[in-house]
Amino acid sequence: MIYTVTFNPAIDYVVHTDELRTGVVNRSESEEIYFGGKGINVSFVLKELGITSKALGFVAGFTGEAIEKGIAEKGIETDFVHLKSGFSRINVKIKSGDETELNGQGPEISDEALKELFEKLNKLEDNDTIILAGSIPNTLPSDIYEKILCSLSDRKIRVIADATKALLLNVLKYRPFLIKPNNHELEEMFGVTLKTNEEISEYAAKLQEMGAKNVLVSMAGDGALLLDENGKTHFCRACKGTVRNSVGAGDSMIAGFIAGFQNGDYEYALRLGSATGGATAFSDGLATKNDIYRLLEQLQ
Repeated sequence: MIYTVTFNPAIDYVVHTDELRTGVVNRSESEEIYFGGKGINVSFVLKELGITSKALGFVAGFTGEAIEKGIAEKGIETDFVHLKSGFSRINVKIKSGDETELNGQGPEISDEALKELFEKLNKLEDNDTIILAGSIPNTLPSDIYEKILCSLSDRKIRVIADATKALLLNVLKYRPFLIKPNNHELEEMFGVTLKTNEEISEYAAKLQEMGAKNVLVSMAGDGALLLDENGKTHFCRACKGTVRNSVGAGDSMIAGFIAGFQNGDYEYALRLGSATGGATAFSDGLATKNDIYRLLEQLQ
């Protein structure tokens, strides 16, 4: 079974308007509502690719009920911890030429609720996969990723960690199966400027030396690079299309990679991950199956 963890799920309220002005009433031209959070995005795209997953995390209040119901209606199994107070956050994304975001803070997560999440994680079995993605709410311990990986370290569980900077570096000692920094995050981690694929590969190898089994580096329009656990470097060029959406492309790439790796083929996993990330970037929402496989044909 594949599990995704979203600590701070959200309702994403997307508003389109011609011009955004401060201090006056602005009116929308159109609106959309999505149920979001990085782990949830991965579950949605896995579903498009025919892969079953279970979404874990925390929900609260009427917004939490809406998130849980909306995910279930998409055919995704959930096992959220229900918080006793507060409400799951609403993120407002205003698109008026430029994209402006106002993200909610989310509910307070108690020690009791965190204990309940660990009880759910303790049910994972050998050969299961878990995806930890996104930032950590300020009501959780800053080392929560490490605590989770430590609790799973006695089992043969495939861990995928999508985080940044110290949050990512600190989990490498637990030998995650896959990490996915982008090229700018890779530069920030090592305090360098990387201009070529060879340089990016060199620093991806440093993350591998620190414990990561596979390092997938996304480079937006410059493609993606994978250094696999066998020491082989794979490169995939970017798909062609018009970027319309910056939300969820990285999560989609992870979902595509997982789906593509079902037969243990790293090269295909990278291509499907690249096509899936592109399908989200070129649409208003998350990738759909038809768009994914249409873009995959570009990468054959």
